[in-house]
Amino acid sequence: MKKLLIPFMLLLVLIISACSNSPKEKKQVASKETKSETITYLSENGPVEVPAHPKRVVLLSGFTGNVIDLGVNVVGVDVWSKNNPTFAKELKDVAEVSDENLEKIIELEPDLIIGLSNIKNLEKLKQIAPTVTYTWGKVDYLTQHLEIGKLLNKENEAQKRIDDFKTQAEETGKEIKAKVGEDATVSVIESYGKDLYVFGDNWARGTEILYQAMHLKMPEKVKEMALKSGYYTLSAEVLPEYAGDYVILSKYSDADTSFQQTDTYKNIPAVKNNHVYEMNGQGASFSDPITLDKQLAFFKKSFLEK
Repeated sequence: MKKLLIPFMLLLVLIISACSNSPKEKKQVASKETKSETITYLSENGPVEVPAHPKRVVLLSGFTGNVIDLGVNVVGVDVWSKNNPTFAKELKDVAEVSDENLEKIIELEPDLIIGLSNIKNLEKLKQIAPTVTYTWGKVDYLTQHLEIGKLLNKENEAQKRIDDFKTQAEETGKEIKAKVGEDATVSVIESYGKDLYVFGDNWARGTEILYQAMHLKMPEKVKEMALKSGYYTLSAEVLPEYAGDYVILSKYSDADTSFQQTDTYKNIPAVKNNHVYEMNGQGASFSDPITLDKQLAFFKKSFLEK
């Protein structure tokens, strides 16, 4: 009887041992799976381990349209993105957050945070989720989209989007030049609050499309004062000096537009020739693919369908 019990007891010990080791083995497998679900993104501040397929992204910047365009779920955005009419549908149920409201960001349980390099509480944000920041203007608008594509593990999709946009913009630019002339100049002016601004070739408001993609010409005065800095503040009195043959006027709904009632403004050649095309200022300060598509359609209609 004792001889029969010994093999039985040994078998029982092996079963118990196997069961006790199972969770550990599962944990090791899970750990390997988790590791394989991350990628290393080479950010401007060094390598960052981020989710290979992020599902809950918080944006503390103006890159919202880039992320939406690549089909990645957004759970929190900055106030400028939230109030951008271009993204009204996509962000309807998305929370508004800021770099100072860490508790709200924690509640959203993000697996990735994207922001500008000057955001506050960066080290604390890194403790909540992998955080990647970009310096505004360090790379051009198309390279920026490609970088975000790399970050989200969607580089191929981002590159295709860039190639398609460049083709459309170049074709539209050729059509516009054929109509307005090779030497026609275009100014991009914005009315915001009580101030007027004129922009260079890389400050959103469609400047990248007009000057970089379409190669339309900038007035010499604009080139002198705004090309290097990106923008220049104007007074209504000197506006005629900066107005090109065509003017894109970005207007915010609450801006002071009394300058448009002055003789100085009314006597600008572009105004007299009905060559001023007014664009909604809300949302114009973005340069993501969704915004670029919207602005490209606006330029095509303004220059070619009149």
